[in-house]
Parts: sequence; structure tokens; C-alpha cells
Amino acid sequence: MGGLQSGGGTSAVAASAHAGCERFRLTDPFITSRSRRATATFLGFPDDSAGIPEARWMRAMTFESLVHGERFVSELLTRTVGRLGLPRPVSVRRRDCGGKVGSTAAQLVFAHQSAISGQATMLTRLAVPYVHLEHHADATAVQPDFAIVCPRADGGSWLIMGDAKDYERIRSRIDDKRMLKGFLQVALGAESAYAWSKLPAGMSVHRFGALAVPRNAFLQPEPVVELLDDHRAEVRARAEERLAMRAKLGDDRPTEGELADFVAHQRATFDPRSCVTCSLFSYCRSELRARPEPEALLTEIGVERHLHAAVQAGTAPKSVTDQVQATLSGLPVWSDRRRTDPAGEPGTIDVVVVKSDSAALGVHGVAVRSYPGTWVRQTFVDPQSPLTRRAVMRLIGEAIRGHSGRLPVQLVVPDRPTADLLATAADSLAGVELSRLRWERDVEQGRPALTFDGAEATIPEALHPDERLAVSFLLEEDRARAMSLRTPIVDLRSVLAAHVTAGGPAMDSGRLDYLVTWAEATEPLDHRAVSDAIAAQEQTPGARLSNVVSDMLHTARREHDDKAYEDFVADALEYRMSVVERAIAVLSGVPSSRLREVHRALETDAQEVWGRRLALQASDLVRFSRTYTSWRNAQVEMLDDDRTCAVQLASLGDYGFAHDRAADAGVRELALATVTGVEPLRLRVRSRRLKTGLRVAALHVNGGSMIERASTTLKIQGGSFKFGQMAIADLVETAGDELEWHPKVCPPLAVGDEIVLADAAWFGKPFKNGTDLAVARPSQDNQAAPKADCGPDSYAADKGNHLWCCRPHAVAEADWSDTLAARRARGELNPDTWPPLVDEERFDVGGDTPAEPPASVAPAGLTIDDLD
Repeated sequence: MGGLQSGGGTSAVAASAHAGCERFRLTDPFITSRSRRATATFLGFPDDSAGIPEARWMRAMTFESLVHGERFVSELLTRTVGRLGLPRPVSVRRRDCGGKVGSTAAQLVFAHQSAISGQATMLTRLAVPYVHLEHHADATAVQPDFAIVCPRADGGSWLIMGDAKDYERIRSRIDDKRMLKGFLQVALGAESAYAWSKLPAGMSVHRFGALAVPRNAFLQPEPVVELLDDHRAEVRARAEERLAMRAKLGDDRPTEGELADFVAHQRATFDPRSCVTCSLFSYCRSELRARPEPEALLTEIGVERHLHAAVQAGTAPKSVTDQVQATLSGLPVWSDRRRTDPAGEPGTIDVVVVKSDSAALGVHGVAVRSYPGTWVRQTFVDPQSPLTRRAVMRLIGEAIRGHSGRLPVQLVVPDRPTADLLATAADSLAGVELSRLRWERDVEQGRPALTFDGAEATIPEALHPDERLAVSFLLEEDRARAMSLRTPIVDLRSVLAAHVTAGGPAMDSGRLDYLVTWAEATEPLDHRAVSDAIAAQEQTPGARLSNVVSDMLHTARREHDDKAYEDFVADALEYRMSVVERAIAVLSGVPSSRLREVHRALETDAQEVWGRRLALQASDLVRFSRTYTSWRNAQVEMLDDDRTCAVQLASLGDYGFAHDRAADAGVRELALATVTGVEPLRLRVRSRRLKTGLRVAALHVNGGSMIERASTTLKIQGGSFKFGQMAIADLVETAGDELEWHPKVCPPLAVGDEIVLADAAWFGKPFKNGTDLAVARPSQDNQAAPKADCGPDSYAADKGNHLWCCRPHAVAEADWSDTLAARRARGELNPDTWPPLVDEERFDVGGDTPAEPPASVAPAGLTIDDLD
């Protein structure tokens, strides 16, 4: 059954999201001597979803080769050592350990001796015995991607453990959860090295570790350092737990004949949201499907355990109740919420993208449609090329220009990853354009154009006007992403999910095609059959490809089969386009809300500011990561106002949202009430907060929104949205536990009716007429943006007063170029400065697309969970 699989790829157990599951822990290859993928196949439920696409594997191997290559050794080593405040080494070098324990021990001795003489060494492809398993000859080793040995002030040496992860940067940053997992794996290497008896005398494992991650789209590695104390404590505990489990099982560990029975007797903690990346997912799900009790079904569809009793008692949140109802009936549950989105309206632009797994910003193809026009498609033979990103922007820019003068303009995409890809590509191109402006100033002044690292820069071509238009618009989405009420890009899946609840696991509704299938249903569906059919499809509705199609595209490109490649991309685009069209057709049958014009007014306001930025080319290319500190500080208040407005509008227009908040004991502004009498009108209010003397307003009656009534008026004002003819009055004490309520405008009510009440003071000062409510309108995000009276010559005529509003990018970057040149002349930007300077901007310039290593296939035992 193989050796003792303790390290290598299986060392990811120390950082796994599944570690809370007993079955996952006891099927550890360390215990069963076989990978979980092999175990799943043996059990008859092969893992066909959690594998690693070839292109994704090749990208990981490309990044690892860059980390190990001579080109970046000096940079990674010196920046890591410099960030830790350690002495500058007299020289640096790299040594390869060959992935063997014996060779690693020998190279550590050599590196330690070199450190004593002032030299720093980067060791690559290490193999270190798994913590506490040094003397098990058949135990596989932990395999850190690299480690750094450098001088210590007291004459010894430091060992700084590292790892390489080709994490994608989304809008110039990496997800914190991924970084945490990466550092846990670094910590496992550090803890194993600390416990190793072959560590040279005088060598100490540093408390910090380094994680090499891509700093831009060209996969150029940069080190991030972090204190490992807490991480090491966690992996130490996990390692000791693994050893204890193995010792407890002793000779009872399963043989091949006992494996099925052994796995079946381990308790699984099943959650379809996280378990889908585990190789035993299909096995555990099949087990649940075979059980008849209600708890098994609730677990299968992802209802949290603490809500099981509430579901059976009928007191669970409405969203959960709707999910269970749809699952049992086989028909979707439609909310009473009306539409506020712009999908399918003039001024919207539909965009679908086929993302490449071989590059963080790689695109195989794109299709764009200015609704209700026809789709325009384009396929790219070189997905990684910057020219491809520019071509995508050109198509989108042309579509936006076609709507010129009609605000707001909004892109409609099938899912959030599509929006992230577009915004990240725009972020990248904006950085290139800003660098170009600075370099052109250098050339104009007779200075050499240099990159951040001091290398000669290759000046790119200027963005085409349509490319700049798209980049500018997508950066508006980047700036707006924290806002609840901003929608430059509309996520069609989220829009549809707000109106319909599908049966089956809620995670499956993360796919637009799954949600559309349920929304179109007129006959009962088998939720399991739909889940399995959608999961088995080769095509996906969003930016990311299925493993099958990803591998087909990668093979076609590698074999230069242009016809097959173009056909694959065309099929992928066609499927995405059809799903978007189906989703919009479904939404067309949902009535429009009165709040639709409110949301349109809010987006129009914001885009008027963007229009001034664009017209004057001032601050329209500022990446979110480069915004001024004063702007970020002002953003705090804007976010608070935006959030309050969003919650109030949702409470007014969405019964499900308002009901769940009213039933939440932690929400003070809303409460549920039941009509107990009509002459006079008496209510039993289920809240101690809404009491005698408090003025309250009825937001919903029996699930129907009061603002959607024909008698309710709406007035869009400069500072608020005013709703008239609402039911508002004070609560009056009675002899019992009920309260009387006498609004001037009262909807027809009967005993037993349910009302969602709101504290009227939540909406601000009361109106004298006693029938109006106003929702405060958030202020525009006009910080660091041209004012309404700024013109093309305003800055040139009065630089002092227009420095922070309408100074053109060309002027701002020219000034910054002069500042950098002055600093460079003073030696402040010398590449040899110690500690090394950090490029906080991380613009995608100064790099070439790296060459792919020889074709290879991911090891059969690894999953995407192990790679990430």
C-alpha cells in the first residue's frame, strides 16, 4: 500500500479547510497509505471534479520555475532578508537540494558555513523529514519550495523557510484566506526543520517565513513575510493529532480489504459549500442521499446544523424555508420582491468571457452585446498576451461609446468572477498607461526611462480611446465595489437569485445555469438529477472553464490545432451567451419595482462624476490601491451612508429581507406584528423595542410591500427619496398586552394579518402630514474628482485651487516622473539600497510572458485544494 505518506502534497492537511471532519482526518494518506483520490476510486466514487486542469498545473509549474530560476534568486533572497531587518549579505547564491533528504542536509551544512562568512544562500527543492517522523525510513518528507540561509549577528545563521504559490491577484490584491493557507504550509516546513536533528549546530529557524507570490500578470515573484508563531502552533497541534490517531489505530489501520468498512464507520461533517473540493465528496453525498431521515436531506442541501430544528418547527429564516420548500416540491419559490436591476434594458451591455487557466488574466474569447443588439465575438490565440487584454477592452469600449450621452451605462455579466476578471484586467492596463505617461516625460526631459527596479523600460503604445474608455469604466467598478448601491457591473446570477430560490444545495445556485433551469421549471424537478446534470456538463456559464474544456483547449493550443481551438472557444461562448439570454428572458416576467428608478437615479449620479473624470482625463485611471489617504478616510462616512440607504430601501421593497430582519432579535428598527382587532385597530407586536408612544410605519402587509401600492407616491429629491401615503402612527397602550394603532392612511386589514413594522425615527425626522417617509440619499463620491464647474482649462488657469480635482493624468504623472527622477538622483531609488525598496504599485510592466516548462500532468493524488 506504499510508504508512509506524511509530507509532500499531503502536507496540505495542516492547512486544510476540511480538517474539522473526522472522516477527512482518518482517511489521511498518512494513515491509509493511499491518497484520498485513490481511496475515492477504490470506493467506487472517483473524484472527477476536484482534479487540477493541465493549464492550471502548468501555470503553477511555470511560477515555481521562476522562483527556482537564477533570474529572481537575488531579488527574492535580498528582499526577504531586507524586510526582516537582517544584515546585508556580502553575496548571494542558489543551491539545489534535488528533493532528497540527504542532499538537503548536506546543502544546509554548506549554506551555514557560507553564512558564517557573510554569504546568503537560497536553497530550492528541499526535503525535510515530517515533524516527529525523522526516524521513520518510509515516511515521505515535507517539500518546501525554497528556504533562505543568511548570516546571524551572533555568528551563526538563520534558516528562513518559504513556499511558492501562484495565487491570482484580484484587483491588485490576493485573498487573505489564501495567504493564510500558504503561510500554514510555510509553518509546517519551519516546524519540521526545527525538529530535525540534522539541522547544523548554530543554525536557527527564524520566527518569520516567506511566501513567494506573483506581483503581476507576468508571474514575477515577490516575497511576503509574516510571523509564523501562531501558524507553527497550529500545524504542530495538527501534526501531533495525526501521530496520535495513527498510534491509536495501531495495527487496526485498514488493509485494502478493510478500507471500505473503515471509511464508512468514520463520521463525516458534510457541507456542500466546502466539501466539494474534497476527493470523498461524491462518496459522502451518496451516503446522505441513501438515508431517509429529514436531517440527512437538510445536511445534503447545506442547511446549517443549528437550523435543523428551526426548519422542522417552521421558524427558520425565510431564505432557508424557501430552499427546503423548493427541494421538497421540485418547483422554484418566487419571492414577492420586484425588479430593481437594469438587465435587459437599453443602456446595458452584456459581456461573457472564457477565462484561461494558464494565466491570471488570460482570456480565450469574449462576446459583447449592446442590448438589444446582436452579439459581437472575438477569439484570442494568445490568451496571456497584453494585446489580448487590450482587445477585450476595445470591444467593451466600443459598446460603451455607443451609449454615449445616456447614463447610466451598465455591464451585465453572468457571475462575479467575470466582473473580477474584467476589473483586474483594467487595473493592469491602467498601471501600464500611467507608467507610459511617466516614461514619456522621462524621454521628453532627456532622462532614461527606467522601471522600478532600475532596468531600461520598454515604452508601450498608448491606450486607444475606446480601450481607455473601457479601462476607466471598469476602474469605476473597482472603486464602487465596497458600495451596496453602486452597480456599474450587474451580476446576473445575484439578480436572479434575489427573485427565485432553487431547490437542492444553495451552493449549486452559485451557477447561473442551475438557477435558470429551476426558474424555467413548470413541472416538478428532481433536485438531485438537476445537480448531477449541471455538474456533469462540459460547459459552464461564467468566466471559468470546467476541467474537461480547460484541458481540451490547452491540448489544442499545445498541438497548434487552430480549428479545434476556435471551435472549443466558440462553443464555450455560445453556451454562456445562451444562458445570459435565458436568464434575461426569465427576469422579463418579473414585475418592476417602484425602486427601480431610485436605483437608476443613484447610479446616474455616480456616473456623472465618472463622466467628468473621463472627459477631463483626471483621476479616471486611478487604481483603487493608489487612492489618496484623504479619499479613503472620506470613504468611511460614504460607506456608512450607502449601507444605511441600501438596508432601508431593501426593507421597504423586499418582504423576505424585511421579514428576516424583523424576526432577528438583534435588529432594533424592525419588528413583526399581528392584527388582533380592527375596530379599533389593535396589534400584538413581537418586540420590546417597539412599544407605547413610539411612532411606527407599516412596510409590508401579508407579504405585500406598501411602497408598491398604487396609492403610494414617490418623489425623487436632491437629498432624499420621499414615499407618501404610508401607514404611520404612534403605538397606543391598551389594557392588555396589545397596542392600538391609528394611522391616517390604513390598508385593508383583518384579524390575523401579519405586518412588518419599522421605527419611523429610523428614517429621520417625521413629516407634519404624518403620512410620508424619506430615505436619505447618499452623497456622491466626488472626492479627488472634477467638480461640476471644472473645465478643460481650469487646472491650467488656476493650479492651486484645482490641484486635487481636475489635474489631468498627463500632468500628474509628469510631475511624479520629475519627483522620481530627483529621488533617483539623490540615491533614494538606487536598486542597491538596503533594505531593498518595495514596489507597492506592482504595475504589469517590465516583464515578458514566461516560457512554459515542459508539459507535465499533475500527480494523480493531488486536488485543486492541494495546489491552492
